Amino acid sequence: MQEEKMSVEYDYSIAKLFLYSMMAFGFIGMLIGVVLALQLAFPSLNYIAGEYSIFGRLRPLHTNGIIYGFTLSGIWAAWYYLGQRVLKITYHQHPFLKFIGLMHFWTYIVLLLLAVVSLFAGLTQSKEYAELIWPLDLLVVVVWVLWGVSLFGSMGVRREQTIYISLWYFIATFTAIAVLYIFNNLAIPTYLVAGVGSVWHSISMYAGSNDAMVQWWWGHNAVAFVFTSGIIGMIYYFLPKESGQPIFSYKLTLFSFWSLMFVYIWAGGHHLIYSTVPDWIQTLSSVFSVILILPSWGTAINMLLTMRGQWHQLKESPLIKFLVLASTFYMLATLEGPIQSIKSVNALAHFTDWIVGHVHDGVLGWVGFSIIAATYHMLPRIFKREIYSKKIIEIQFWIMTIGIVLYFSSMWIAGITQGMMWRDVDQYGNLAYQFIDTVTKLHPYYVIRSVGGILYLVGFVMFIYNVLMSMSASKKLEREPNYATPMAA
Repeated sequence: MQEEKMSVEYDYSIAKLFLYSMMAFGFIGMLIGVVLALQLAFPSLNYIAGEYSIFGRLRPLHTNGIIYGFTLSGIWAAWYYLGQRVLKITYHQHPFLKFIGLMHFWTYIVLLLLAVVSLFAGLTQSKEYAELIWPLDLLVVVVWVLWGVSLFGSMGVRREQTIYISLWYFIATFTAIAVLYIFNNLAIPTYLVAGVGSVWHSISMYAGSNDAMVQWWWGHNAVAFVFTSGIIGMIYYFLPKESGQPIFSYKLTLFSFWSLMFVYIWAGGHHLIYSTVPDWIQTLSSVFSVILILPSWGTAINMLLTMRGQWHQLKESPLIKFLVLASTFYMLATLEGPIQSIKSVNALAHFTDWIVGHVHDGVLGWVGFSIIAATYHMLPRIFKREIYSKKIIEIQFWIMTIGIVLYFSSMWIAGITQGMMWRDVDQYGNLAYQFIDTVTKLHPYYVIRSVGGILYLVGFVMFIYNVLMSMSASKKLEREPNYATPMAA
């Protein structure tokens, strides 16, 4: 293993804080997800804690916890780690940037805690991925602005003139979410304006189909610019660093980045196919969704070809396994999504569990595996200790992979079964099945989905244990590893 002396002492204190929150909110979000899966298989579990345990109360906690707790914490841990390194700055030299970073973290934690309390209490705007009530929307803006100050402030004092690929995607994440979130959440607080209703209640500034279009302009691009561009920014740094290989193609990177930025922003309307929005909008969003295969596969192929001639690392490094399979799941999810957005396919797939399977093979495989691999890469460099156990990583990898396969395969079968049963008619044109018939038919697949979720959660608990033991009980490192992450057997 090649090693190099520490020539620069980076300040990883903020990255550590975001790693802690990533593990905490990842565990909470995934645990709630398992509870929700079990509730669908066994409905009596909805009532174990009264109104606070019902599916409708828990699901926003699950989605917000995974998107804005687990994923954003992972992205921001990566930013506060790699930002210093690729820009050749340190927070020791720039205490203002460190202060902004600490403000960013603690404001973010306050926001997440308030989000948990308010969502548990049933306070919501009832918009997918935008449930938070209006006072918390204002706090979201503060958190996002603080990250922007950190992001652009660091670039403003950089000693490396070239802006590395990862930072392109972080800039895109910041810019797109800032615009989309603000416009989607423009609302009028009813109590402050009219003196009626709860002080937390508000109504959207849009109505009807306009509200739906703006909502899914945001909703789909929350996936585009958190789950996608933010994670791409991470993998473009950690895969080359871990493998010791240069990125396969800079030109392919340019093509993939700019086409992703242009195309993805217009794909959200495919959530509204066969609705009251104008037909040309539905068609346009379907077309852009299909075109989206090109930049998405461009990125994934660029990642996989980075490993050309080095596939033996799949046997030697469990981190490479995570990163390569993450790229593979990205290819799968970004082919599946465009297929589902084709109108004829959407007629079968919409509102079925096939959509649920699509979301989760992307999040569990692409997002989860990328963040886990990035964390394992950062650990020895942040804490100056080798990874506690390579065996745990290997076992964790296979348990989580089996969990994902059980999850998405059961949901694919369940979804297509649902769609076919809902559309089936007898010789007189009457529906052949009642809705309850589909519910009964899908019970075995809901049980399999629950087992898959439990396996993934078990793997994540193993990950947390390995991380904590690496921080406290593993062998100390005198030198920073250059490429491969050092780990005990």
